Amino acid sequence: MTRILHDGRDDGLQPLESLDLQNTKGFADLLERMSKTAFGGRELGEAFQVLRAMADDSDCTRVLTISGAMSIAKMGLVVCQMIDAGLVQIIISTGAIMAHGLSEAIGCVHYKHDPKVSDKQLFDWGYNRVYDTLEMESNLWQAQQVVSQVVEEIDWSQPTCSSRINREIGRKLYEQGQMPSILGTAYRKEVPVFVPAFTDSELGLDIATHFLAKRYSPDKQQSLEELCSSVPPYNPFLDLYDYTQRIHRAKRLGIFTIGGGVPRNWAQQVGPFHDIINMRLGSEFPVPRFRYGVRICPEPVHWGGLSGCTYSEGVSWGKFVSREEGGQYAEVHCDATIAWPLLVRAILELRSQK
Repeated sequence: MTRILHDGRDDGLQPLESLDLQNTKGFADLLERMSKTAFGGRELGEAFQVLRAMADDSDCTRVLTISGAMSIAKMGLVVCQMIDAGLVQIIISTGAIMAHGLSEAIGCVHYKHDPKVSDKQLFDWGYNRVYDTLEMESNLWQAQQVVSQVVEEIDWSQPTCSSRINREIGRKLYEQGQMPSILGTAYRKEVPVFVPAFTDSELGLDIATHFLAKRYSPDKQQSLEELCSSVPPYNPFLDLYDYTQRIHRAKRLGIFTIGGGVPRNWAQQVGPFHDIINMRLGSEFPVPRFRYGVRICPEPVHWGGLSGCTYSEGVSWGKFVSREEGGQYAEVHCDATIAWPLLVRAILELRSQK
């Protein structure tokens, strides 16, 4: 049987183009041209196109979710600049990112790790290693003092939650002029910062220890069980309900995700939560779905780094608008410290030209 050979253009295929660096004008133009190449370069270029559409949609509420050691990796200013540029209206993060960002905000320093120094030696010196970077234990001690000041100023007669605690820390940083800082900039721009797994962080441990100290008496022999009977009035459902209402009020939704983890899934489950409310309560609330999505994560889905859910899989859960219905998504398999700054710089470049 003789094959009939087709021409790609006749079949509506998109032709690729060689990357001409000499005629490239800036970051935005570079990424636009990269979208017409292949492999990781095309992924990054297509992510830029989706992020640009998301940024240009004035009716879009944009959610930034962050996991990984991004503040220790010195990406904190990228977050601040995204907030200032209006590229994000809601942040959902791990507590570690906010804790290490607080350390940086109050003037503490992170250092490059010398691999000749063993991890045992690092422990003895009070140097906490995160991949190739060091967070000083003394930094966390200084950050804890700020947290303790904030905790003393919070009204604990009513339960509180992560976004309220983060707002008060941000207020303290802003009022003390410790700017730019993630929480300080978020406070100034009224961007809420939710940390769903708050106790899985230095911030959560700082608050827990602060409450333990109120029961501790050096003159008495107290068991750990006695100390732990004093539980802070903390209610994570306040975060869930606050976030749900903010998303419910949005006209359209976009999400920009670094890594996976709890922040990514907690942010995306808001659509299924609406579905559950309607099905189980008999209500008829409009169900929100994310229309835009960009995610940067170096791992393929089967290793779990994406929290087991691609955007296409998320459509089946009711988290995203399908591509057939106008959804726009891009996933970049790359270290976020490489791809994230390039994408945001390109968008900021376009903003500066307007």
